[in-house]
Amino acid sequence: MAQHSVSSPGRESDRRPTALSVLEAVFGLPSFRGAQEEIVRHVTDGGNCLVLMPTGGGKSLCYQLPALLRDGCGIVVSPLIALMRDQVEGLRDAGVRAAVLNSTLTFDEAAAVERQLVAGELDLLYVAPERLLTPRCLALLERARLALFAVDEAHCVSQWGHDFRPEYIGLSVLAERFPTVPRIALTATADARTRTEIVERLGLAGAPMFVASFDRPNIRYEIVEKTSPQRQLEAFIADRHAGEAGIVYCLSRGKVEDTAAALVRAGIPALPYHAGLDAAVRARHQDRFVNQDGVVIVATIAFGMGIDKPDVRFVAHLDLPKSIEAYYQETGRAGRDGKPAEAWMAYGLSDIVQQRRMIDESTGSDAFKRVSREKLEALVGLAETAGCRRAHLLGYFGERAGATCGNCDNCLAPPRQWDGSVAAQKLLSCAYRTGQRFGVAHLIDVLLGRPTERVQSLQHDTLSVFGIGGEMTEKQWRAVARQLVALGHLRPDAEAYGGLRLTDTARSVLKGETRVMLREQADTRRARRDRARRGDPAAAPVDAAGAALVARLKTWRSEEARRRGVPAYVVLHDATLDGIAAARPTALDQLRAVPGIGDKKLEHYGADLIALVRAADAA
Repeated sequence: MAQHSVSSPGRESDRRPTALSVLEAVFGLPSFRGAQEEIVRHVTDGGNCLVLMPTGGGKSLCYQLPALLRDGCGIVVSPLIALMRDQVEGLRDAGVRAAVLNSTLTFDEAAAVERQLVAGELDLLYVAPERLLTPRCLALLERARLALFAVDEAHCVSQWGHDFRPEYIGLSVLAERFPTVPRIALTATADARTRTEIVERLGLAGAPMFVASFDRPNIRYEIVEKTSPQRQLEAFIADRHAGEAGIVYCLSRGKVEDTAAALVRAGIPALPYHAGLDAAVRARHQDRFVNQDGVVIVATIAFGMGIDKPDVRFVAHLDLPKSIEAYYQETGRAGRDGKPAEAWMAYGLSDIVQQRRMIDESTGSDAFKRVSREKLEALVGLAETAGCRRAHLLGYFGERAGATCGNCDNCLAPPRQWDGSVAAQKLLSCAYRTGQRFGVAHLIDVLLGRPTERVQSLQHDTLSVFGIGGEMTEKQWRAVARQLVALGHLRPDAEAYGGLRLTDTARSVLKGETRVMLREQADTRRARRDRARRGDPAAAPVDAAGAALVARLKTWRSEEARRRGVPAYVVLHDATLDGIAAARPTALDQLRAVPGIGDKKLEHYGADLIALVRAADAA
């Protein structure tokens, strides 16, 4: 092992620290989780591998520990500057010699980092893929002693992934120019097709694949029918997450701006974030979200990957993502600290129509469009399922789960199903007899017998389907139309804006050969009652004295973070503060036993934390 700052002075080579001893000394963690230990051992021994592990599941330790245990510097390829900055700050705080090499550095700063690398003075170096692929950087790496290459967010290498980055394709050079340096690729989301491409692109053929459970039991999933999305979102935040940090995803820049403004008017501190904003504004908004408590960021998908904020209590979607992978990746930014969090989405027929139109009008190949449609259909299936959301989500990634999880809307308030065959026949007949070129609003007018100007001008009030749907409300008909699209009996017409056309399967429905079972919207009031009765499954009871101590600790942490110019969680995570409040240590050895307190944290903050506990006990 190289003489890292984490090793004791004069340690002999035959007394190298073990993975567990470094885990305890540097990161303050008493044990590994899941497959972490096996992965660390495999990479430390020089092996390549692909790691699929959910956000918050401990992927970083899978390459950070081997880099500390092997000779040389670990090179981490990361796509976003924010992630590099925060991880490096946290590592330095733990006593690890870490640095970044990206566009934020001046020439002199970059040159200093390069000298450190060649001199063997770094344990970990974070590099953007664009920087790594330059001839200068590749030549630099050939002069350095390298412990490993870690390719984070490895799904970016795949054209089938939800966040393809062309620059990632060039990373195949790592296997070609550095064949003896172990490579570890890591991602939180990758279906079978994406995994295959990662293996091919990064030269991992024959290497083991470590797949952890995709389950995030602390996240509660809820998908509601979109009626008045702005008001629904405001109520969701005000009722369940007032004063807490969250992310709201919208599809367009305009909707991001409108939604952020509406939340501010409602008294919720919200900031917009999208690629159309000035870079300085984006950076300022991101810093406020990361460093301040209780800020809500409203963003396009340009925001999120690489944001290591552990206390995001909710992720909300006002528009349908493109795939289950994207949904899982984005919702996984909630509750990274393991505490209860929510993934909430408002969804309607217009979302399916919009996403389908975007696919049809894209410049991608026919194969790309076909795969995109399949991914959209899978996500719509998740939105429409009457069963457990978690089981459906995990099943997509090939993981078996129980029939119910007890922590999603469908489990808390199971939706009823009804035989909608006759209703389906009426709506399909209406779409057919009006020419298969009208959207759901016009079809509902015809079904409800509304003699609107448009209905009359087209003489649709003379059709046999006019007024045959009076037994149902407009809201109910919209639900029927949405589910018929989800079931594949209707499809949005790319040539007729918003128009709905019958598919081949619609014939068997019209002839009565196929039974159509539809789901009723869950009783949201009943779900709220169940939620209140159950409470938060992952929340530990805290007495008044413990809550007061946590508040004191957070105040101290905020002041320390401001003094150092880093996010609060770089100092200590919420879970560590909770551990201190529960253990109430009055001596350094007792504080060292709290998970998250490593040797350097104890050295930096031990006296202050013990003083705070003693003051709280004396109060």
